[in-house]
Amino acid sequence: MADDPARASAEYLAQFRSDIEGFVSLEAVEAAVVAGRYELPRAANVRYTGFTDPPGGSSDSMSLCVSHTQGDRVIVDCLRERRPPFSPDSVVAEFAATLKSYGISRVYGDRFAGEWPRERFRVHGVEYVVAVKSKSDLYCALLPLLNSGRVELLDNKRLVAQLCSLERRVARGGRDSIDHPQGMHDDVCNSMAGAVVLAAQAAAHPKRSTFLRTLCPKRAVLFPIHVPRLVNSAPRRNDFTNTTTAVAAHIGPAAARANGEERFGAQRQRAERLRMTLKSMVSTPTERTRQ
Repeated sequence: MADDPARASAEYLAQFRSDIEGFVSLEAVEAAVVAGRYELPRAANVRYTGFTDPPGGSSDSMSLCVSHTQGDRVIVDCLRERRPPFSPDSVVAEFAATLKSYGISRVYGDRFAGEWPRERFRVHGVEYVVAVKSKSDLYCALLPLLNSGRVELLDNKRLVAQLCSLERRVARGGRDSIDHPQGMHDDVCNSMAGAVVLAAQAAAHPKRSTFLRTLCPKRAVLFPIHVPRLVNSAPRRNDFTNTTTAVAAHIGPAAARANGEERFGAQRQRAERLRMTLKSMVSTPTERTRQ
């Protein structure tokens, strides 16, 4: 009784378990489903996110989901599942082609399948990145998006069934664990949750380097720069000359190569203005003392 009170109460005292409950209601899932929508084609000027769930065993399916954001909503565009038996190489080749059709060169997934998905996706020109969040954490992040009506799901009965069958369990340490019941699967809804949550996070936290587009918006597409990387790579001195010089040197030649030697002078002027802007934005302790 002391080791597992919830299990003992259910088994010996005929009480309903309080540590296991449904993860999401059927009403919330059905409200998110767009009836009659089974797949969306690629749209122009849209950034897509891909998430795959490689099989961890011979009985698991391999699934893929592609999503994008529109305003504060996350839209599921494509959902693929290949049930066993199947050839992992052929499925990876098919999924890689699907990802490339949406302009995706990087797909996310979990680490439980080992090294083979990274190696096989790399062969087909797609980078496999291990997701930081676990499956349970992805489900926890998905729930508020579903309940607030910010997700548009495809009309997929298997997806709905797997979502509604998820169980929330409370471990002994008090931490929530969300997973499928024993003997069931969640391959489809796992890839969907990953694609939806990562797309929502990318939209909420854009890259820090985007501030350069406000300084030189016409050139940011030609040479995107991650300024924190350049800043951290510069030697730590009392002035900011090395960092600003590195940024200016990166911008000037890149712009000259992209636009021709006739515009090199104008690009150098923009680079110099950027160098002065960065120098004014970042001041060293010595400079603050002088001020």
